[in-house]
Amino acid sequence: MQNHVLDYLENTARRCPDKIAFAGEGEALSFARLREMTRSVGSFLHSQGVCRRPVAVFMEKSPREVAAFFGVIAGGDFYVPLDREMPAHRVRLILENVRPEILLCDRASEDAARAVAGDSRVALFDEICDTPVDEAALKEIYEHTIDTDPIYIVFTSGSTGVPKGVAACHRSVLDYIEQLSQVLELDENTVFGSQTPLYFDACLKELYPTLKFGATTWLIPRELFSFPVRLVEYLNEHKINTVCWVVSALTMISAFGTFRTVKPGTLRTVAFGSEVFPIKQFNRWREALPEARFINLYGPTEGTGMCCYYVVDRDFGPEEAIPIGRPFKNTDILLLTEDNRRAAPGETGEICIRGTSLTLGYYNDFERTSQVFVQNPLNTAYPELIYRTGDLGRLNERGELVFVSRRDYQIKHMGHRIELGEIEANVNELTGVGLSGCVYDREKSRITLFYTGELAEGELVEAMKDRLPRYMLPNRVLRLDEMPFTPNGKLDRKALLALCRP
Repeated sequence: MQNHVLDYLENTARRCPDKIAFAGEGEALSFARLREMTRSVGSFLHSQGVCRRPVAVFMEKSPREVAAFFGVIAGGDFYVPLDREMPAHRVRLILENVRPEILLCDRASEDAARAVAGDSRVALFDEICDTPVDEAALKEIYEHTIDTDPIYIVFTSGSTGVPKGVAACHRSVLDYIEQLSQVLELDENTVFGSQTPLYFDACLKELYPTLKFGATTWLIPRELFSFPVRLVEYLNEHKINTVCWVVSALTMISAFGTFRTVKPGTLRTVAFGSEVFPIKQFNRWREALPEARFINLYGPTEGTGMCCYYVVDRDFGPEEAIPIGRPFKNTDILLLTEDNRRAAPGETGEICIRGTSLTLGYYNDFERTSQVFVQNPLNTAYPELIYRTGDLGRLNERGELVFVSRRDYQIKHMGHRIELGEIEANVNELTGVGLSGCVYDREKSRITLFYTGELAEGELVEAMKDRLPRYMLPNRVLRLDEMPFTPNGKLDRKALLALCRP
């Protein structure tokens, strides 16, 4: 029985060693070369005495970054992906949480990595990727690995201003990839076009199926997502037939009339998630690609990845929402009401997940883990954890699961999950800010930040760029003389939202 994600790589490297696994700008790695690099990095980490520890990977999106991830796993450790796109403040918070002994970087990221490394030792990937392989050490590491050992930690937005590190293990990733592969009907002929930065868990949909099937993944340059015609031409040039993208990336193509100039002629599978797909834009995609399969995916980072799917099999009107459908095999969805009973058909309840794909929880944060990874209230006979997503859903008249909204102030914006409280917490720390409040206008897909204080709006915008990732920056910043409060003393977010809609 397989209990190690790198079994995928071992099997595929034997079967098709010379086939391209991952390709990017000016670089492509075959499965054989990927395996060599992976084993070299693992041997280096063993030589440094680093085992069962987090290893930070601070590199540009590239095939070599993927090799670094797998090398960390080969060394019996778990990778923590970072990126120069992240503000230094956020990177430092992550490093304070995981405290890695080693920080792997590439030449392009070396200066930025050393600036935030602290007590971590910095190692250049180019200098260690050909380390002589220690066969005995890697064999011993492999034989002592069990399927509940962690393989990565990815950080999501945290309501306290401190990002949450979600730790996933071999077992959860293997289960996820097996189920996802069936849903997407992946095989050795799959050619992925990767849109997601590698520090998000969404990239799992390409990384591990590539290993499993001997598929190929093209790591699409980030700048192309600002030029839709060039982006579609890239898809055609590399004969990409499968994409698993956030909705905003797809709508960027359809909304600007790209299909009048060029269509992605090789695409056969279009999977999307993270946000509700506007029907007008979705229908433009279906019209452009009438033979393609369109699949709506849903799932949180805490469930390793997507856990529900809906293969679009009918037309939708402008007022309808595409369902998130049904759970993957080996996954169960519980819709629980506020009094912890199962919601009736048509009744709204919190989407809760149970199954093997649940992650281990939040790294170095047992308190927040215990708040959402809880005992199944429908099971009083034995211990069984479920994950409470905070998302609300209901079953429609067809028995399909439909996303309704969030329970709290966590939002999905531009394909990213964001805690509005994290924006507020970072802004409130700035000198010259008295109080801040953040709201999200779903109709306009716009984040608005309100604040009081002496700091000028322009100065606040510049200060936020140093503390928040680009995707979390508010679309509007407005200074108020005073904040509105409810009678019980809480910030009146409804009043703030009303100010967004004059």
